[in-house]
Amino acid sequence: MALTEIHLDWAAHPMPQQMARSLIGDAQDRIERFVRERQCSEPIPSFVACDFAMVDRALQAIVDQRLSPGLVFCEWGAGFGVAAGLAALQGFGSYAIEIHRDLVDQAHRLLRDHGVEVELAQGSLVPEGGDEIVDEMASQDWLKTNEHPAYDELGIEVSDIDLIFAYPWPGEESLIEALFDAFAAEGALLLTYHGMNEMRLQRKAQDGSSSDE
Repeated sequence: MALTEIHLDWAAHPMPQQMARSLIGDAQDRIERFVRERQCSEPIPSFVACDFAMVDRALQAIVDQRLSPGLVFCEWGAGFGVAAGLAALQGFGSYAIEIHRDLVDQAHRLLRDHGVEVELAQGSLVPEGGDEIVDEMASQDWLKTNEHPAYDELGIEVSDIDLIFAYPWPGEESLIEALFDAFAAEGALLLTYHGMNEMRLQRKAQDGSSSDE
């Protein structure tokens, strides 16, 4: 298999609608408060929020262009679960995986308060059998964990997911792509945020498939 890149003109799509704006604004306030409160006690080094409005516009583009093979979404390393919530508002059956229990609790409260349905699980995003890939490629320790894979709790496999979103820690982009390539179904999409107005959309396709969609 191979990953083929898809041009995604997310900037051509409108800013988030009212429900998404409300979710994003509240999430940003809660995240800022959470980070302030944790700075001097137990900071979570790998927790950095992305540009949620950009994610919402990218999801709009994927839906409008009918790029996803289906409507099952999962956020890898979910934090407060905002991207998963935005996907749910776009009509996806939405799942989220986060390794830190405190962040899972925050995500539950945020999504409950906004009436957004997301299935959340605390655990590792690395599927069973993926440890060798992590051991070989991980430059940081945040994916090297004894935590159980979260998929059993969610009742899904990676191969059931049509669209995965992740915000890779610097230096971990290739690892996320390798895990996706090893376990996602053919035709599934990987959307990644890279900061500074940069997002990347890739599809798992047969070797030799065109990268120009």
